[in-house]
Amino acid sequence: MENVTNPAVTPGVALSLAGRAALITGGSRGIGAAAVRLFRSAGARVAFSYRTTQPQAFDLAETCGGPGLCHALQQELSTPTDGATLVHTAVAALGRLDCLVVNHGVWPPHDEPISAMSDTQWRTTLGINLDSTFGLIRAAVAQMQRQEPIAGVRGHIVLVASTAAQRGEAFHADYAASKGALLSLTKSLSSELAGHGIYANCVAPGWVSTDMSAAALTHPETSKKVLATIPLGRVASPDEIAGPILFLCTHWAGFVSGEIFNVNGGAVLVG
Repeated sequence: MENVTNPAVTPGVALSLAGRAALITGGSRGIGAAAVRLFRSAGARVAFSYRTTQPQAFDLAETCGGPGLCHALQQELSTPTDGATLVHTAVAALGRLDCLVVNHGVWPPHDEPISAMSDTQWRTTLGINLDSTFGLIRAAVAQMQRQEPIAGVRGHIVLVASTAAQRGEAFHADYAASKGALLSLTKSLSSELAGHGIYANCVAPGWVSTDMSAAALTHPETSKKVLATIPLGRVASPDEIAGPILFLCTHWAGFVSGEIFNVNGGAVLVG
């Protein structure tokens, strides 16, 4: 009988994406960069987008295998056309598209009462977080539908939302609204596409230690309030969000579609 107690002789469980091609938006830092590294470790060829951090993006691409295996693509993402352009560029680099991870986004760090929120802030947040996502998905689904499936699967779409999508966030109505829309979008995509071999799921992180959250998490008062809402007593690392994203693109998640995967240390239950 196989020894299943001694880790030295127990075979590991592979989360493999060998032969797959993935596009990860916002991939130069934070959750996106962790996902790029993890997807490459799982054997996928990866293209990822960045907006301004070119040296950081190029270093990551080189570390993860360089030309042919990992591509850094500069692309603004604020309109549906931007999203479609990125998908077409990624497919040109990779040859196909099996996984789309929509990770990019903006969270204005200053508190803004709804009574004072400008049209510009509202439209900017929804343009980046939602409009470009529509363009990405529309182009990605069209690509997945016309390419040959692998093991019966045409593709995976994983949207990165937030606990703010589920419980709201005072003074950040623009962000919560844009991320809340991703939850409904995930369910709609699953209902429409699951029968065609395209899986759609969502990962909803809580507080994560990234550049985007640094201003809040380094502020003594704000940090204290944040940690008080997380039963685990700490914020997540980017790797702890990238892991569930990867899982949802593997065959181990072969019966999961339309799911909102909460990764928040239990915070959404007590907030």
